[in-house]
Amino acid sequence: MAALRQFLTLNAQILYWTFIAPFVGKPPVRIDAIFQQMVRMGVQAVPMAALTSLSIGLTLAMQGSHELARMGATSYVPDLLSITLLRELAPLLTGVVVIGRSGSAITAELGTMKVSEEIEALEVMSINPVRFLVAPRVIAMIIMLPCLVVFSNYIGFVGGWIICNFALDINTTAYIMRLVESADMMDLISGMTKSFVFGWLISVISCQSGLSVTGGAEGVGRSTTKSVVLCILVMLVVNALLTGMFFIIEGPKG
Repeated sequence: MAALRQFLTLNAQILYWTFIAPFVGKPPVRIDAIFQQMVRMGVQAVPMAALTSLSIGLTLAMQGSHELARMGATSYVPDLLSITLLRELAPLLTGVVVIGRSGSAITAELGTMKVSEEIEALEVMSINPVRFLVAPRVIAMIIMLPCLVVFSNYIGFVGGWIICNFALDINTTAYIMRLVESADMMDLISGMTKSFVFGWLISVISCQSGLSVTGGAEGVGRSTTKSVVLCILVMLVVNALLTGMFFIIEGPKG
């Protein structure tokens, strides 16, 4: 319960410094720090996200074609790719990449600052650590994770196109037409909603884990591992809840 209370308190502080503080005479969140974090979390993660998405697109197309060939329906491989990538795999796998790369880095950075008493030094100088350190990271994450998911969707489709075009004799025009016809706006909305929620949860959990580090360098390593595991578990559970919510809203597709 104490951890949940700290999580909710940190959320409230982030919202205050982001949306309220600038209008009541408080210093705003630093824009330059947000852009620095966006580059670190988003731009520098592009190669890893691209490789992951390309692998998934290739694998999905190969496995899908193998099963659909039994029913003589390999032309539906693009349909499988569009729905699976847009709704589930692109947000989930991009989230895992971001957790392993950026979430762990956030916890380690803030944890190191905590044990070296740099955060206490900020407070002594009347600089709020949430405004100075946490809010820029959270804002950058909820901007860049959806961007990475969009990018991952395109790269995953490229992976599927390689298999469809060179192994299944589905030409490029037919492949694109099937992708467009099979996907609808709710597929995109579902995936983007998940990526926004994942970005918020990953960044706040990572920051909270870093700010609560105790026990020196060993504590930093312990908190970083715990943060990665917790982020993945929370993301999977929330993904199931969001999928259930969209299933109720839309109903089964006919």
